[in-house]
Amino acid sequence: RIVLASLLAYLAGEFSNSFILTKLKIFTKGRWLWSRTIGSTLVGEGFDTLLFVLIAFWGILPSSLLLAVIISNYIFKCGVEILFTPLTYKIIGFLKKRENEDYYDVNTDFNPFKINSKA
Repeated sequence: RIVLASLLAYLAGEFSNSFILTKLKIFTKGRWLWSRTIGSTLVGEGFDTLLFVLIAFWGILPSSLLLAVIISNYIFKCGVEILFTPLTYKIIGFLKKRENEDYYDVNTDFNPFKINSKA
């Protein structure tokens, strides 16, 4: 159950985080990096934490403990993102200058189940 929970939670969390981050960048026209990183983290870690804890521990832990584990893990994960936001600004700024690139995923197809037959 732990392996299945980890895999499904990771896939759902990372996909939703990336999707929200990309859409917010387009919506904000590349401004307000802090709102994009924190906003997408709130969604992504929500899916990740909820799925992992429920799949891994449903029926094993009492409901009250399950809820406490979900809430404490979610707060910790999002808190780390918030604390590291200044570092994120420095790294992103450095990479944009160094690589001279700022990409927007305007026409990106985010369907993870689409098979590309063009090879």
